[in-house]
Amino acid sequence: MKKLRGILIGRMQPVHNGHIQVIESILDEVDEIIIGIGSAQLSHSLKDPFTAGERVVMMNQALADIGVDSSRYYIIPMQDINFNALWVSHVKMLTPPFSVVYSGNPLVKQLFAEEGYEVKQPPLYDRLNLSGTEVRNRIIEDKNWQELVPDATVKLINEINGDKRLKNLSIKEISEI
Repeated sequence: MKKLRGILIGRMQPVHNGHIQVIESILDEVDEIIIGIGSAQLSHSLKDPFTAGERVVMMNQALADIGVDSSRYYIIPMQDINFNALWVSHVKMLTPPFSVVYSGNPLVKQLFAEEGYEVKQPPLYDRLNLSGTEVRNRIIEDKNWQELVPDATVKLINEINGDKRLKNLSIKEISEI
């Protein structure tokens, strides 16, 4: 029997509880999910502080911690290409075949729909708090960010001194007068 496989692409900067809830919801609908770690080439910036490898570790361990069978997901880093007409082909080249695309991004939805894919809007959970921006801001401001992310994300960020990385990145460059 053919397996139904879906794809979800996100920057996951960092992996937070909203990502995990969305993935669990998608896994109720499909046999397997491809988790695309978007903007894989970016790191060490305020918007994209973590490397693709760090985000893969966060995601893999977070899913293992909640008991998701590793045979049900693929985690694939995906570099951006700034050529929208070719982006779907680029994604297809990097991934196993899939038939359902989960995205809230209007451009992503449009591009995959134009290629004939079924596109679904994934549910959003507590979007006010469960966003990468909120997590990064709380880290910088020394507020409780740990409550917004899986233990695996806390562990990895602590292991790599990711809080210090973000705080250093947030310091405005002082130019000499």
